[in-house]
Amino acid sequence: MKQWIAIAGSAALMTLSAPAGAWVNGSVPELLATPLVRQALDQDPAVLEARRTLAASGHGAAALRAGAHEWTTRATVQSRRYGAGGRSNEWEAGLERAFRIGGKAKLDGDIGDVEIGIAKAQVGEALHESARTLADLWMDVVASRRLKEVITEQRGFAQDSLKAVESRRKAGDASVLEVNLATTDLIEVDRQLNAATTAEAKAQAKLRARFPLITELPQPIADPLPLETPQAQWLERILAESDPIRVAEGLAKKAALTADRLRADRTPDPTVGVFVASEARRSERIYGVSVSIPLAGTYRNERMLQALQEAEAARTRLDGKRREVEMEVTETYIDAMGSYERWRLTSQGLTATQNSARLTQRAYSLGEVDLQGLLLARKQALDATIAAEQARVEALRAQSRLMIDAHLVWDLEED
Repeated sequence: MKQWIAIAGSAALMTLSAPAGAWVNGSVPELLATPLVRQALDQDPAVLEARRTLAASGHGAAALRAGAHEWTTRATVQSRRYGAGGRSNEWEAGLERAFRIGGKAKLDGDIGDVEIGIAKAQVGEALHESARTLADLWMDVVASRRLKEVITEQRGFAQDSLKAVESRRKAGDASVLEVNLATTDLIEVDRQLNAATTAEAKAQAKLRARFPLITELPQPIADPLPLETPQAQWLERILAESDPIRVAEGLAKKAALTADRLRADRTPDPTVGVFVASEARRSERIYGVSVSIPLAGTYRNERMLQALQEAEAARTRLDGKRREVEMEVTETYIDAMGSYERWRLTSQGLTATQNSARLTQRAYSLGEVDLQGLLLARKQALDATIAAEQARVEALRAQSRLMIDAHLVWDLEED
């Protein structure tokens, strides 16, 4: 636990001003400030719905503790005629109620408490899924903005190339074909820039539609660092914090309690009442106690057997949910490791490729290389830059997801 506290404390969780050196022990810097994120998450419709469900479960639990049996009043009025003549106006009034026996009241209370626990876990899961969505949408904005910046820089190179071709054409050192090639290259870069601008606008629109409070623009983010925490520890932490598993555990427990409740219900609840009656021309006053007990039959037994099978199914679903979470954690961890390695490999030769493109641009201006060589060098530099940026963003995305799943960020461990 101390290691996880250290990791969580060292992560400058989603602070826009987090420096590149803010990562410690392979943890991830915050993308957005925690107070802002918590406010945005609490206003998300999915979270609001889960909180309303939690409030409803409290009333449901109170109803289960009180029980479904209510007091029932009963009244009868009758007129009796005698063969010898005359009649007697008579009446009867009573009050009765069924009572839970065989520990049913306690079982109902336990079921209500479990339902509250399930609803609380569902609130945590709604917050968790909302946080995942927020992080993904934010990373989409970061990726699209960075791509736009890269292509904007490339457009400047394309403009310089066109100017250089036109200057050489005037000097008689370049052909019309080369001018056309440079012009076409600039048009293609403009097309890519337009597509990148559109993608950025869409990413921002999606983020603000889902989370209207998130209006800040992304700032430069740190480079990824290798994950030092072993996969087994990530798995242990995430399984311990997994709200879907808590929901499945609650449902399994509820199914088992429901089976116990229906087993107890094979002994029917008695209905006890008191009554008073007036008969024989008001000359007789009757007071009494009534007891009625339903006779258990096939229905109750079959419902109990059904509940037992449903309890087994719930336990099986719990096992399946654990395996599903384990699979997701493994996949995310492998993605984080793989994307980091791709970023490391692409970054190794990125500087050299970019410098080569700049040198080729200068060499073309001096007439030392042809236009085809220049365009090829620039394309290689652009491809390498985009690949490195994509790998960097994907590494950050996967590492951030691990932090969110482990509830080490945005105070998710408190829910």
